Amino acid sequence: MSKSLKKIYDLTVPYRMSRLYVNFALRNFYLKYIVLGKENIPQKGPVIITPNHQNALLDALLILKSTPHKLPSVFIARGDIFKKGFVLKALRFFKILPAFRLRDGYENLGKNDATFDESREVLETKNSLCIFPEGNQGDKRKLQPLVKGVFRIAFATQEQVGDKEDIKIIPVGIDYSRRERFGENVIINYGAPVSVSEYLPLYKESPAIAINQFREKLSEKMRAQIVDFATEKHYDCFETVAEVANTEISKQLFRKNDTASRFYTRQEIAKNLVKMEAENPEKIAKLDEICTEYRKLKSDTKLTTATLEKPLNFFTFLFQSFLLLKTLPIFILGFVLNIIPFLLPEFIRKKMGVKYDGFFSSIDFVLGAIIIFPIFYLISAVLFGIFSPFAWWTIPIFLALQFISGKLAFYWMKSLKKYANKIRYALLKTSKSVTIKNLQKIRKEIIVSYKEQV
Repeated sequence: MSKSLKKIYDLTVPYRMSRLYVNFALRNFYLKYIVLGKENIPQKGPVIITPNHQNALLDALLILKSTPHKLPSVFIARGDIFKKGFVLKALRFFKILPAFRLRDGYENLGKNDATFDESREVLETKNSLCIFPEGNQGDKRKLQPLVKGVFRIAFATQEQVGDKEDIKIIPVGIDYSRRERFGENVIINYGAPVSVSEYLPLYKESPAIAINQFREKLSEKMRAQIVDFATEKHYDCFETVAEVANTEISKQLFRKNDTASRFYTRQEIAKNLVKMEAENPEKIAKLDEICTEYRKLKSDTKLTTATLEKPLNFFTFLFQSFLLLKTLPIFILGFVLNIIPFLLPEFIRKKMGVKYDGFFSSIDFVLGAIIIFPIFYLISAVLFGIFSPFAWWTIPIFLALQFISGKLAFYWMKSLKKYANKIRYALLKTSKSVTIKNLQKIRKEIIVSYKEQV
């Protein structure tokens, strides 16, 4: 191993360059990238960052992008991905340490001692450690039970450094509008830090009690950073209410309906629904029935809640039709210039047989944004330079045009899908007016039923 990689937290030149490259690609992977609670982002260690975990590799990359470049962040990931050879070296290059579980084989559990020792060194040198304390990736907007590993590392390190440093644990919530898709919105919400030293005296007396109390505290803090539909029985109902009531409640609470306001509104709706379930189980059961009917009708008609909230009127129909038609050449140009990297990642993913949607966007990001797009653009630049009659200095202009037109083409297609859904609504309103009226009636009933309980 080279000298530069003897310490996993060393910021080598190749690592810095790769991080800049990944951050650029990541920023362009999402439509809106929003960081909340910036005042809580650590500028120096020792800190342990504890995000929720819903989207494989992208969760870690978003933490890396939103933290200072001068603060090395070392991650702990599940041990079964650590293989010999290139994979092992690559994971270490990207500052990832293994955590082995019983399911990975009893013989591997002893390897965790090396990971714990190295994690403590990361903190002792005033750097950052990122651990996903839920242990497993979840597929729902709710906090899973926290595992004990993060607390053991935190207390062991705090004992080691004593009064010289106060190790902080920072709860983080990551919220995706659609976790499985490119071009959506993502919010990274940093919470206020929790001090490990406050629990150290209790830990010295009774480690089990201290860990349990600290786990309850961190769970509470993490719930405050995410949308936590903390229910076993009525999860689909909770999601439906948050979807249907979001716009109206957001405008009431914040007098606006931007991405951040909608996130805060979902948090508020989630808390109120959890309370409603505990205090009025009959009401939530009735609301669940209404939501089930709403989802069925919405699925049958293939309409979106956004369309039901704001159907297409005559003037917006004319304006959107004109705008889409006017910008059609831009779409054609962008699509033609980017058709291969647009379609190839999904094609490869399907050939790989990936079924779990929690891996979709991570695989698409690596295949598309990190590998295929750059290679395709490099090939395009070479071919343009060889066959184009223009001077060499037009190559960067061509690449910029290719990149920008590709993004515009993607969002043009998204706009077309929304426009088509509104056209579908208008047609169904004529041919199936009773169904549409019933769907709108149920949608309003969900909002009223929720507001009556708040």
